[in-house]
Amino acid sequence: MPKRFPDRSFVADVRAEAERLEPGQEAGETRRLAGRVMARRGHGKLVFLDLVDRSGRIQLLCDTSRTGEIDLDLGDVVGAEGMPAQSRRGEPSLAVARLELLAKIRTPLPDTFHGLTDVEQRYRRRYLDLLMNEETRADFELRTRVVTAIRGYLDGEGFLEVETPILQPRYGGGFAEPFVTHYNALDTDYYLRIATELYLKRLIVGGLERVYELGKDFRNEGTSYKHQPEFTMVEWYEAYADYRDTMARMEELVAHVAREVLGRTDVEYRGHRVDLGRPWRRLPLVDALAEHGLWTRDADELRRRLGDRDVDTSRDRSWADLVDHALTSFVEPSLVEPTILHDYPVELSPFARATDDDPQLVERFEFYVGGTELGNAFSEINDPDEQAARFEEQSGEEGGEPGDPDFVEALRYGMPPTGGLGLGIDRLVMVLAGRDTIRDVVLFPALRPR
Repeated sequence: MPKRFPDRSFVADVRAEAERLEPGQEAGETRRLAGRVMARRGHGKLVFLDLVDRSGRIQLLCDTSRTGEIDLDLGDVVGAEGMPAQSRRGEPSLAVARLELLAKIRTPLPDTFHGLTDVEQRYRRRYLDLLMNEETRADFELRTRVVTAIRGYLDGEGFLEVETPILQPRYGGGFAEPFVTHYNALDTDYYLRIATELYLKRLIVGGLERVYELGKDFRNEGTSYKHQPEFTMVEWYEAYADYRDTMARMEELVAHVAREVLGRTDVEYRGHRVDLGRPWRRLPLVDALAEHGLWTRDADELRRRLGDRDVDTSRDRSWADLVDHALTSFVEPSLVEPTILHDYPVELSPFARATDDDPQLVERFEFYVGGTELGNAFSEINDPDEQAARFEEQSGEEGGEPGDPDFVEALRYGMPPTGGLGLGIDRLVMVLAGRDTIRDVVLFPALRPR
């Protein structure tokens, strides 16, 4: 079998040529296609094959008086040379003059009519899922376009894309359990990053002013319809901006990405039709809890109210834990239309700047679509003494930040007022693709061993 098949066209391009012809007509120029045989019809002199590549599907018209006998199995990879044509029935086709086997299938495909339908097998053998299911291929092509659109927007706004360490001597940027590994060359334990935040803010100190990173983060925690231990984030930091500037930029970016990849801003997600266009609803967190009868500064009272609603609070040790439980159980599922939830109690967000009106609240927002959180943003602390004190407060908390003296030292050289945001790429793709689980938009999701 040959090692290459040069000068090929994409199926979609040849199909478009064929669609312009009349039934029974052939074009005058030869085209070369390559892909996988996914259907076969006819016997004897005229054989019809369906050829599939990444761009689409086309019928191959094989006159065996020209091609010779067709000795192929479903799933074989072939190269075909011939003329764009329309069959007499009006089907866009390639009238094949020459057919060449490029790779032989050794294991039979699943039922080519029904595709690969077992969900577990789709995740474990993603190559088969992509091979058999056009919707899956479309979802992951959409994901690629989402990433391209995010880069295009941020680059166009003067942001610099940068790369920071994945292996870090201290993890920071969120409350999470890290993965731990050992750095043999340095003979010390390192952590897979849980966020890019602290390194990106060092770059703001260094004068880069607008930076972003698009890459993998890792949190050694559970899985759910919206959680994977390995996930993709974009984080950006913008000097001379606060969280309200960041709100506006987030709205602009999400709408831009939706228009780029879908041509519209309205989407269907988790059974709801929502519009991602600006402006999004803005809702103070305190008001959101009050709407559900769950705003109180008294921990015992909040525990009682949650208990009255059959919420198990036995593992909630503090008022902040109880508030977070109330948010995830009642507020978040109700945020169906695109919503910015803002102004959080400092106990829930110790690393954001305080609001001007109330030192007990901080300039933080999270943003939601269809009851799913897409990301988190702050007006960043830029006072080194305040940052050091916040690290100290959290160091004793379960899951709290362990502190980063080097980052505090960087702040002593002066960081401008800064707005920062983290956006989950996987979750945004879920919304734009209309998928209910993160495993449908991650090529190789983490699964339990068989």
